[in-house]
Amino acid sequence: MEKERFQQAHRWVRDELKGSADFWLRHGLDREHGGVYTCLDRKGEIFSTDKSVWMQGRCGWIYAFLCSNYGVRPEWLEASKSCVEFLEDHCVNHGAGDRLYFTVTGEGRPLRQRRYCFSEDFYTMANAELYANTGEKKYIERARRTYELTYALRHGLIEDPTGLGPKTIPETRRGRAFGDPMIYLNVTAVMRRCDPENAALYDARARQCVDEIVRYHYKPELKCVLETVGPDGELQTDTTAGRVVNPGHDIEGSWFLAEQANATGDRELHAVAETIFRNAITAGWDEKYGGLLYFIDCMGKPPEAYEHDMKLWWPHNEILIASMLFYRDTGDEYYLDWFYKTLDYCREHFADPAYGEWFGYLRRDGQPTEPPCKGSTFKGPFHVPRSLILVDKLMDEIEAKQGWAL
Repeated sequence: MEKERFQQAHRWVRDELKGSADFWLRHGLDREHGGVYTCLDRKGEIFSTDKSVWMQGRCGWIYAFLCSNYGVRPEWLEASKSCVEFLEDHCVNHGAGDRLYFTVTGEGRPLRQRRYCFSEDFYTMANAELYANTGEKKYIERARRTYELTYALRHGLIEDPTGLGPKTIPETRRGRAFGDPMIYLNVTAVMRRCDPENAALYDARARQCVDEIVRYHYKPELKCVLETVGPDGELQTDTTAGRVVNPGHDIEGSWFLAEQANATGDRELHAVAETIFRNAITAGWDEKYGGLLYFIDCMGKPPEAYEHDMKLWWPHNEILIASMLFYRDTGDEYYLDWFYKTLDYCREHFADPAYGEWFGYLRRDGQPTEPPCKGSTFKGPFHVPRSLILVDKLMDEIEAKQGWAL
């Protein structure tokens, strides 16, 4: 490992983290109604005042997570509380069992309700992380309540109180979605860290998530993790939906699994996580233009999603985290090489030195969609700063081990 190159990369990571955190505080934070606007153009100007509920939770978590890692700063804590209280005041559907909405207006009037539980997941994470920084019981009580709600919904212990029903007609086709145990595993890791008095519960839930991922979705014979499978993990490869692989999801899941493996000393699980990473990066990396393809078909057939060959910001964030984590754990230069390769791609195509933050959506050739944007209903202050925080801390560990001072 070359010291100069490693530390140069580390300095860039730190600079980009500061730029990202500052960008959203400066341009996105809603100081009138609370919460955050995320539909921002390249310069940070708002192009839609509707608010993503996902992003209120994600933003609430990220600024609390910054406090957890770098010490409490008033502007970070204020941003976290603003988003969390906006969620509490405007985004909880009390008429539907305290499920959360998907989008609301700028002032907080409900717009859309969706089936899946990701709004609730990010609400849980934000409240838990805020509790870890403030000690205020209301936050962990909210987090625990909603953590249990999403568990019950995902495992069929209660009927969905929204009344929306499943996405496909269950008499015709049932299935499992990889996103459910994957995200719940990450939420569980946050809960275990922020709420240690209930560690035994979180340990059990994490084991269950791992079992669901490895038993049902991980397909070593196909060298991938499938997004959708039958109820018992059956292949549904006569349909496009049953063949979908999202390489970025696979890579994100790989470091969630590796963190769980490290927490429990499970070397076999760590090896599975490494294999998932290697398979996904090999199958998903675009050798012609660089960058990670958004969707691929596990059998090499045409993907159905229109955006399948686009390059989105967040899978590249996940590569940065996973590759550095695996390098720290194994010392294998294979992972460091992928870190540098991805960092170079991000620096060249996603980062924007002129205005800060990263572009979200690139065409296959690496050029931003026009007009370019820095945020949307699905992109906000989450993947970019999360990856840079975690990579910064991982690089700190590696440098300390080497006896290097940055």
